[in-house]
Amino acid sequence: MTGRLADWRFGPDAEILRLAVPAFGALVAEPLFLLADSAIVGRIGTAPLGSLGVAAQALSALVNVSIFLAYGTTAAVARQLGAGNHADAIRQGIDGLWLAGAIGVVVFAIGAPLARPIVAVFGASAAVTAGAVTYLRISLLGAPAMLAVLAGTGVLRGLQNTATPLIVSVVANVVNVALNATFVLGLRWGIAGSAWGTVIAQNGAAVAYLAFVVAGARKAGVRLGADLAGLAAAAKTGASLVIRTIALQAVLVAATAIAARLGDASIAAHQVAFRVWSLLAFALDAIAIAGQAITGKYLGAGDVAGARAATTRMIRWGLGCGAVFGIVLLVARPWLPALFAAAPPVAHLLLIVLVVVAIQQPAAGVVFVLDGVLIGAGDQDYLAVAGLVSTAVFGVGAVIVVTTGAGLLGLWFAISAWLAARLVTLTMRARGARWLVTGAVRA
Repeated sequence: MTGRLADWRFGPDAEILRLAVPAFGALVAEPLFLLADSAIVGRIGTAPLGSLGVAAQALSALVNVSIFLAYGTTAAVARQLGAGNHADAIRQGIDGLWLAGAIGVVVFAIGAPLARPIVAVFGASAAVTAGAVTYLRISLLGAPAMLAVLAGTGVLRGLQNTATPLIVSVVANVVNVALNATFVLGLRWGIAGSAWGTVIAQNGAAVAYLAFVVAGARKAGVRLGADLAGLAAAAKTGASLVIRTIALQAVLVAATAIAARLGDASIAAHQVAFRVWSLLAFALDAIAIAGQAITGKYLGAGDVAGARAATTRMIRWGLGCGAVFGIVLLVARPWLPALFAAAPPVAHLLLIVLVVVAIQQPAAGVVFVLDGVLIGAGDQDYLAVAGLVSTAVFGVGAVIVVTTGAGLLGLWFAISAWLAARLVTLTMRARGARWLVTGAVRA
């Protein structure tokens, strides 16, 4: 082979880093600013901080079920690009955006009137529940925009452009924090102010992505109208990823619900620990994003050896970065409770749980990389089955936690068991060859 697809063999790290570094910035920007939101809300009390944790998890469950709009679109666009079909790559991206808009409207229409029963599932205290309902109802106004951002990000990543999502993410999240500080602390709108800041920032980001995709479509001569066949194909491709994502979200929702039932201090500590975990997860996911784009491109071009070699290299990157992140967290751990103005009971629990979060990181690095590689390969059916198996493992752990009264620490051990199950199932698949299917479209 000649051209860029072969060049990476003489500098594989350069190709990975070219995509992973901007993706890292974009992925880390959101949880960093969510941590900032937590720090802002934490200054108005433990109950509002717990409300933010419950509502954010509920919103994540509703919106991130459609994460396939980013992941599936990245893989599909990258395959077409690798096969030399630039116009078809743009077309698939546009289909993803139309699908995002339709799903976003449905999420808002279903979620807004059901906000109270959705929050009630978590079983939090009356004060936490009231704030969570307020936050969720307002933030759902941004659901169509959130999904458009997912799809737009997928288009650009598939086109091997991770720099633009970095710029959009940083700008949107800076605006989000500035608005939240103004609304929550300046205007004293409370938890509602945090929700309004997020809605405004998300809609601004969606407009930016739409502008980039429209400009690319016009340059490539691709029409902007909806294509029913393309929408159906995108929905069908995403079905297995939806199952995988529902399985993942079930674990995160169940974990939040269990923490909420342990009391306000536990849900507040879990909220902060989960934000830290998410920050590290997004950082490690940068390599997975590179895995999606590189794997899709190489398999689209029929380069199985290139896809396999890139996977091996990215696994090493994931393992190494995970180890570094774990060490950094252990070093920073003593200062984190003060950052979030945590009350003594919250700080005590948080310091304990963060040790578990740090130990998880090397395994998490490998898990996220392999997840990205298999998504890039279009191996969604296996990911769906693996997701269900891993969720069942967490379910057993969660039952043990609830029945034995193991508390928040036991809950995070159950999360560790879930992560270990993902590591085993994904490693087994990667060692085989059934995922290495070539061509512009996976059969």
